[in-house]
Amino acid sequence: MCPPGWVGEWLVDAGAALDVRRPHAGGDLPDDLADHDAFVVLGGSMGASDDADFAWLTRVKHLIRRAAATDVPTLGICLGHQLSAVALGGRVERNPRGQQVGVLDVGWTVDADTDPLLGPIAVTRSARPSRAVQWNNDLVIETPPGTVVLAHTPHDEVQAARFAPTVWGVQWHPEAGEDVVRVWAEQDRDDAAERGVDLEGYVAAVGAARDELRTTWTPLAGLLLGLAGARTTRAAP
Repeated sequence: MCPPGWVGEWLVDAGAALDVRRPHAGGDLPDDLADHDAFVVLGGSMGASDDADFAWLTRVKHLIRRAAATDVPTLGICLGHQLSAVALGGRVERNPRGQQVGVLDVGWTVDADTDPLLGPIAVTRSARPSRAVQWNNDLVIETPPGTVVLAHTPHDEVQAARFAPTVWGVQWHPEAGEDVVRVWAEQDRDDAAERGVDLEGYVAAVGAARDELRTTWTPLAGLLLGLAGARTTRAAP
């Protein structure tokens, strides 16, 4: 599973107290999100529909649906993005073009400019195009009803979406710097060699883009907490 990485760092810096759960390692999950102001679902190597092999995926999808029903601001990252789509009625499948690996461009849509979470980042594209770390085999190929697609690849594959009024997903990894990607590279080295992927070059590219990536995605934490704070204010008597 992916660690909170930079996103965890940025959330703490923005004033959040993290409650990190690791169900893949036997950790428990809450029954609901009543005691939480926001919800972040991280990545992993399993598929979004692999519940038979990873029973905790069912619990995570239940929590995503509860978050949508109770307006808890939720961000899914990579697998979390895919789980959010499936939980709310979408479909995920293997990318027929193969694995996406690299520091790739984010193809913002016009709808992204006014999005409550990603809009302030998307509107900077005229001055500084957004790039992000990608490492995924699967894609959201059918979005839930009411989804607003916020970014897509040149092949019109979903890169980011608002799946429900307070549930977002991004296919990329804003949390991952070269230290995280280096671990993935070691774990995937044999398969990557068969595919002809230059993992050392990829790790080096992530390292070279470090300052750019952090500048682009650091605001994400504050924006998520801002939405959480607004929800808390609305709920207060």
